[in-house]
Amino acid sequence: MLRFGNTRTRSVNIDRRFPIQVAVIFAAGLVVAVVLLMSTGSRETAIAVIAGSVLSTLNALAGFLAIEYSLQKSHATFMKAVLGGMGVRMLVMLGVLVFLIKVVELHTVALVVSVLGFYVVYLVLELLYIQRKSSHITSQD
Repeated sequence: MLRFGNTRTRSVNIDRRFPIQVAVIFAAGLVVAVVLLMSTGSRETAIAVIAGSVLSTLNALAGFLAIEYSLQKSHATFMKAVLGGMGVRMLVMLGVLVFLIKVVELHTVALVVSVLGFYVVYLVLELLYIQRKSSHITSQD
């Protein structure tokens, strides 16, 4: 139970399937990336791939929190939280990418390909999650 102020109480039922799917994809992606890079790439490339995967994973989990926060709320609140949150997340990711490329000087191609690869997979998971949750909500009404 979460308390909001002194007057309202509401239970929060967080679906843990999405974070578990993200963790599995993150781990599998890292294993594949490390194995491929150990045999063909350099240490710098591996570090960039790991940094990109972490960045995309944090982005996906932030999106999950926005969805969980807004799913039971009005359509306008849902759209603001999910789409507005997506815009904010994109700006933060862009800033972090620029920092990692310009200041930390990570391998640019490996970093960008890693971020985009994980981002696309997580985006598909996020859309499927929204669809599954919204169909579950409408079936309860």
